[in-house]
Amino acid sequence: MSKYKTLGFIGLGVMGEPMCNNLVRKSGLPVHIFDMNADAVARVAANGGKAEDSVAAVAAKADAVFLSLPSIDQVEPVARALAGGARKPAMIVDMSTSDVARSRALAAELKEKGVAFVDAPVARTAEAALKGTLLISVGGSDAAYEELKPLLSCMGSDVLHCGDTGCGQIVKILNNMMVFMTVNALSEVLTIGRRAGMDGERLFELLSGGSADSFALRNHGMKSLVKDNFPEKVFPMVYAIKDAGLALSLARAGSFQPKIAGYTYDLMCQARDAGIVNQYHPAIVQLVDGRITPKQDVKP
Repeated sequence: MSKYKTLGFIGLGVMGEPMCNNLVRKSGLPVHIFDMNADAVARVAANGGKAEDSVAAVAAKADAVFLSLPSIDQVEPVARALAGGARKPAMIVDMSTSDVARSRALAAELKEKGVAFVDAPVARTAEAALKGTLLISVGGSDAAYEELKPLLSCMGSDVLHCGDTGCGQIVKILNNMMVFMTVNALSEVLTIGRRAGMDGERLFELLSGGSADSFALRNHGMKSLVKDNFPEKVFPMVYAIKDAGLALSLARAGSFQPKIAGYTYDLMCQARDAGIVNQYHPAIVQLVDGRITPKQDVKP
């Protein structure tokens, strides 16, 4: 049973809305919700969430608040607003994918105000968010992890304690970077195979039976790359670039210059500037196989 009696959830986007719905349904606790999108708030409220009209209103009622926001740029002001009122939550859980150094600095800042901060970013797909089968990587103390695990388990089937503050973000960021690099490699393999006369779908089916098999091959490859299926609002290129940039920032902080990750990041920036901004990020194959042409003087 959770030590927290009332919960908050801020950020009801593509991932946040289904995550919050699962928290509402499974936690057995009141969940106070807020988002700038009134329609998303109304949908979650119809499932039992308690609609609030501001971050401050959530802070005034929730013992623990979960955030699902685009980046640390949004997390910082929202967390500060939550901790700045007369009544503040005891715990803030950032389920966004956020910069590691800034997350650690924010945790230290909030601690001085008497508010605990844990990073718990999510991995896997929007479908996993809907089903409650996300992988959640947690950075925080052993005690905080144990306190939050029952609540996080409402949203994820695999809740992993990765270490102290920031370690959850490290695992998530590098997980995503690995996926981006693999999608890049799959795009090249698919292009070579097709130009040699092989049906792409058949090629990936055969590869999945051997040592080249991977989640990315079966998910991103079979469901997206070979079918040219790159819908919008499903982890678009712009989000992938943001996360890849976080991975490169981690590398720079460790005085390391990764070649494959750097090349993949540059390629995604070229795809973005060629017009693939809001499509699902495996759309990078269109740049790899020459269907779109990169612009000159691409800026990160």
